[in-house]
Amino acid sequence: MPPKITRIETTEFSYMLSDVGSDPGFNLVYEPGETTERRLFSIRVHTDGDLTGEFVGGNSPAFAQFHEVADYLIGKNPLRRERHWSEMKRALRKYDRMGIGPVDIALWDLAGKHYGASIAELLGQYRERLPAYASTYHADDNGGLDSPEAYADFAEQCQEMGYGGFKIHGWGGSDERRDIDREIETVRAVGQRVPGMDLMIDPACEYETFGDALKVGRACDEQEFLWYEDPFRDGGISQHAHRKLRQQLDTPILQTEHVRGLESHTDFVDREATDFVRADPEYDAGITGAMKIAHMAEGHGLDVEIHSPGPAQRHCMAGMRNANYYEMALVHPDCQNTAPPIYEEYGDQLGSIDSEGTVPVPDGPGLGIEYDWVFIDEHKTGGRTYE
Repeated sequence: MPPKITRIETTEFSYMLSDVGSDPGFNLVYEPGETTERRLFSIRVHTDGDLTGEFVGGNSPAFAQFHEVADYLIGKNPLRRERHWSEMKRALRKYDRMGIGPVDIALWDLAGKHYGASIAELLGQYRERLPAYASTYHADDNGGLDSPEAYADFAEQCQEMGYGGFKIHGWGGSDERRDIDREIETVRAVGQRVPGMDLMIDPACEYETFGDALKVGRACDEQEFLWYEDPFRDGGISQHAHRKLRQQLDTPILQTEHVRGLESHTDFVDREATDFVRADPEYDAGITGAMKIAHMAEGHGLDVEIHSPGPAQRHCMAGMRNANYYEMALVHPDCQNTAPPIYEEYGDQLGSIDSEGTVPVPDGPGLGIEYDWVFIDEHKTGGRTYE
């Protein structure tokens, strides 16, 4: 008899980030003495056997969407992920479908435990270790990443640690802080300090004009950056704008972090609005959705760069050929990144790489990691149960 889902538990919990605040543009930044509370979710899918699929991640909008479809899964065979993915995708057609991600990852975790294999193994496992790049916090005015020279110093530190790539998140917020000349100076300072390192920049949709995006892009051309990501205030979704920018620059464009779904990613590629493709198992309807995007991009001869760190992200990257780097984000010379303290033996911190600049792919069943459920339950702020 196939297993059946008998109960699904979701838990909201919070944790604190020390020396982290936010700038006027809502970006997390280094701020000594400040404490920021972050909220996260967990999901546990229980079956009539001994297996439980688990995942911790996602955000409030994603879990609000999941609550719309949770009852559908009760009594279903958890191994029929493709069927459930399709049904939830249709049910959430009026939304961005981010609510599929957390439960799809949990179902993949459950499947790995059922078959006694890691998710990467179920995906066909192309590799066992992943080269990483250092992806910074946004700039601050608090003695951290507060100047082009500070970024260059940090890039040099990361290169010495073994990182093969370094990505700049620059200045954001008010017009007084967002200085295009300073962005350009940072691109040049980093490029001149760490020759031989793959370099990227992600303005995170801060630039207000095509002219600003073009100026920074031309500086990237001078320094031979590997990619240029999400410059415009459009939110990263205009195919026309990014195609026009591509036509003016040599630096490859990386888009689709903020475009949801397989079809929208495909349209972006077919309109030649990006050179690299972004995918995220949390944002893009789970491991099922992210791998569909990876295979679509492979068919177009393009690479997929997985967004943000995490166990599910590692398994996705391990299961595809057409990916270059694992994003170690957000890192800073003076504070920890934003990852929650919920893992028994797993980490996504600045020092989590080996001397070759790589991180391992968990090889246990499913996600291959153990969550600290005591911490999660002790910091619980809410949740729901479906049965």
